[in-house]
Amino acid sequence: MASVIGFGGPHFFALSSENKPRFRVQVRSLGNQDASVLPSDSVVVNGASVVGEREGSRPLVDQGNGSLRHKVKEKQRIEDGVLESLEPLWDDGYGTVTVKDYFDATEEMIKPDGGPPRWFSPLARNPPLKDSPVLLFLPGLDGTGCGLILHHKALQKVFEVRCLHIPVNDRTPFEGLVKLVEETIRVEHASSPNKPIYLVGDSFGGCLSLAVAARNPTIDLVLILVNPATSIERSQLLPLFPILEAMPEELHITVPYLLSFVMGDPIKMATVNIKNRLPPGLKFTQISQNLTALLPCLSSLADIIPRETLLWKLKLLRSAAGYANSRLHAVKAEVLVLASDKDNMVPSRDEVERLRNSLQNCSIRHFPDNGHTLLLEDGVNLLTVIKRTLKYRRSRKHDSVSDFLPPSMTEFNYAFDETVGLLRFAAGSAFFSTLEDGTVVRGLAGVPIEGPVLIVGYHNIMGLEMYSLVEEFLREKKIMVRGLAHPELLLGKSSADFDLFNVFGALPVTARNLFKALSSNSHVLLYPGGAREALHYKGEEYKLFWPDQPEFVRMAARFGATIVPFAAVGEDDLLELVLDYNDIKKIPVVGDYFINANNDAMKLREDTPGEVANQDLFFPGILPKLPGRYYHLFGKPIETKGREEILKDKDSANKLYLEIQSEIERSLAYLIKKREEDPYRNLIDRTVYRALYSRLDEIPTFEP
Repeated sequence: MASVIGFGGPHFFALSSENKPRFRVQVRSLGNQDASVLPSDSVVVNGASVVGEREGSRPLVDQGNGSLRHKVKEKQRIEDGVLESLEPLWDDGYGTVTVKDYFDATEEMIKPDGGPPRWFSPLARNPPLKDSPVLLFLPGLDGTGCGLILHHKALQKVFEVRCLHIPVNDRTPFEGLVKLVEETIRVEHASSPNKPIYLVGDSFGGCLSLAVAARNPTIDLVLILVNPATSIERSQLLPLFPILEAMPEELHITVPYLLSFVMGDPIKMATVNIKNRLPPGLKFTQISQNLTALLPCLSSLADIIPRETLLWKLKLLRSAAGYANSRLHAVKAEVLVLASDKDNMVPSRDEVERLRNSLQNCSIRHFPDNGHTLLLEDGVNLLTVIKRTLKYRRSRKHDSVSDFLPPSMTEFNYAFDETVGLLRFAAGSAFFSTLEDGTVVRGLAGVPIEGPVLIVGYHNIMGLEMYSLVEEFLREKKIMVRGLAHPELLLGKSSADFDLFNVFGALPVTARNLFKALSSNSHVLLYPGGAREALHYKGEEYKLFWPDQPEFVRMAARFGATIVPFAAVGEDDLLELVLDYNDIKKIPVVGDYFINANNDAMKLREDTPGEVANQDLFFPGILPKLPGRYYHLFGKPIETKGREEILKDKDSANKLYLEIQSEIERSLAYLIKKREEDPYRNLIDRTVYRALYSRLDEIPTFEP
């Protein structure tokens, strides 16, 4: 049910009463240029005071020329405890918060206090990563600012999160809200001019984000628009607006119930904390319990959006949409639009295509099974979406090495249990490595833990060996292997097919990225044969297609990296290649499509002699077999530290290059021979053993 693409569980509202939510609230008045901090007893949320920390506030003064300065000293950054980076498989709090917690949070937030719109920041247990950018959440029609609650804990690891709260009885016009957000981003930009500012706009907040971006084209903004209401004039609910205006006050209590089913999917909301591994019967029971607990909360929607507030906000929404649509041409910001294909509030599925064509720098992602309240439903983890689309950065330009955030445990489980779970089960991969004395052992004990390490090997058909390799390094050693991949797989504007590669650290294969990865002491995975090996032709299984020049050896020696040759066999045990590129080119229409696509694709190794220069991309025709098994062997590590002759002498570098190539060929031959001795090479035998004795990663194999 709950998945990493969708849900990144936070701790912000834990189910335990011992972990009540706390906020840091800064109030900015719309009537003047002063900011103030609420007293600790002015707002209470779910039993906890909304405490204003005066040292953390930033009162502002208008200098008279439109610029802003701090009235107090800029808040001191916490130096102790500030992390430089996250560890692989970090805890994102998956499943600890539900939609019921959203209603619990709003129950106290909506009490009238007479205050203006304001920002609040959920207090994290620890500060975010060093130099983390600011993320401002602009809410939808509810205006509470709690719509991001399911994602707080994950986002607070890598952002300074602030949420806009618009009180229920507030009647600030749209231009006033634009001014409030605009002044906030100008202050942040003046404070950190080299860092981006993120605006996450949900529905109405999407219109607000676009309006602010259009008025501030010189500020580095990243807009994440979630089902933006820019298409409200094409909403199927538009004819109902006059009826809502004429409806008596006594009947208004029924409106929120009706809207709740139009705006969101109750089943999706009820499954955010249910694990996919549960048996179907237990899943059904938990969904029923969650729905039973959730339905009574819907009555509070009448308090969140009372009749007069609803009518005001519908007018505000139409005004916001008109304002934003008239200024799309002026938006220079980087934009990511998230669209729910089952949005019954506005036609988001069609709207994202219009926005992509109207905005200068816009990417889109579709969510086929979600409704309008995307951020409160199962199937959307906002931080994961940001990572998948390469939108996370801490400076003016995304750096694929320094801005990389390793996968969380939630993302790990989703990827290897759900996305490639069937392949993982069918392959039953067995891993071997070589110790310094030449002994071959099962597992990864022979692979160095300290980087930089360059893992060099043979690419199986369609890169099938990569998934289990990355998984095993994370599972056994908690090491993130950064694979170098063809750029065409990583830079799609609208397709999510290969987004998961970005989450797990894939880098476009360039000399610059190899340099940066090794200089950061990473474990790097390199396939010298590239696409020519991964998309080889019939009869070319386990044949290396390497360039003549030692491309990577001297780079490794420059950083004193340890080179680990590796081999993987098993593609012929899982698949039968029936159509290669030569066959596909002969198929009418299909052949022309791939030929044209390759002509337009990014070219690699155009000037390289030999067969390796043929880097044509295509989908081979394959048929599955009754699965055998995958085997990986990592050879004896080769130290380059202190071997200056490799840098100075081309012959020495070429000699080592040929040695590595020969070692991989020997390892391939070794595995092909030894797999005949494996009593559990067959899927059926492995399945029976697993059912009776152990987990998938503990099934025996041949003795090395």
